[in-house]
Amino acid sequence: MEITVSRKAHFNAAHRLDNKKWSVEKNKQVFGKCNYPNYHGHNYELIVSVSGKINPNTGYVIDMGELKGIIKNEIEERLDHKNLNLDIPYFSNVIPSAENICIYIYNILRNKIDKAFKLSVKLYETPRNFVEYSGN
Repeated sequence: MEITVSRKAHFNAAHRLDNKKWSVEKNKQVFGKCNYPNYHGHNYELIVSVSGKINPNTGYVIDMGELKGIIKNEIEERLDHKNLNLDIPYFSNVIPSAENICIYIYNILRNKIDKAFKLSVKLYETPRNFVEYSGN
């Protein structure tokens, strides 16, 4: 039997959607307000879900305290109150869209969470706009 447990986290970050290969006009046309030259911010909500079998010795899939620590140390500390375009080297050549931020987070967590578990990351950029990535 497999079950999924989830942990919610939060971070604030600024970004600008801008394709360096495009003209100023095309960036404005495609990205609108998200292309504002002085950046804009979001209050991101993150849900990290881990699926697997329950350990009969603990009753856990994964220790939620351990998961909390991984998310805090690897994601919140890294991204909170940062300008993603300027402060996170990965985004110097990758547009920091919600989709790409979600994949970035997933890849960090995938390297910290036992591969025996399935992992899914859901990232809310706004209460109504969110993306989810499971490594597929």
